[in-house]
Parts: sequence; C-alpha cells; structure tokens
Amino acid sequence: MAQYRLEIKRKASKELAKVRPDVGIKLLKGIAALASNPRPRQSHKLSGSSSSYRLRAGDYRVLYQIDDEIKIVTVYKVGHRREVYREIDLD
Repeated sequence: MAQYRLEIKRKASKELAKVRPDVGIKLLKGIAALASNPRPRQSHKLSGSSSSYRLRAGDYRVLYQIDDEIKIVTVYKVGHRREVYREIDLD
C-alpha cells in the first residue's frame, strides 16, 4: 500500500497540545499509523461526508479526511468524544 502524507491542521495541533500527555502519545501513535493505512479497522466514515473519518483513541477522537488522488491524510480536529463532533463542517 502506498504511503500517505500526513497534514495536521493548526487547530488540531493546538487541540492535541491541550490533552494529557499519556493520551497525547496514544493519539499521536494513531495519527502516525494513518500514513501507512488511512483506513484502519477501528476508523469509521462520518455520515454525511464523502471523505471524512474518525479514529477512536479511548475517550478521544481524531477527525480526518483522506484524499486518495494526491495521497494525503488531513487531521482537522482532535477532542473528547462528547465535544469533538460539535461545529464540524463535513465536506
């Protein structure tokens, strides 16, 4: 499988910096793994979107988009499961 390039949006990077260090490490491992497999078994497609997915890491979620044409995974939101889905713009 081809390697994808990872892009983490500035807002997602700031949200990632706010989580506890142990949770942050878990999230970063999950995000790094997306480069080699952007659709792991534990990821789910977000309804109402053609290219947005979520990755679960305990009580936290990583929301990202995949562009297969240019081989890029864009992480656009990181947060606690009860808050991360508020105010997201799907495609």
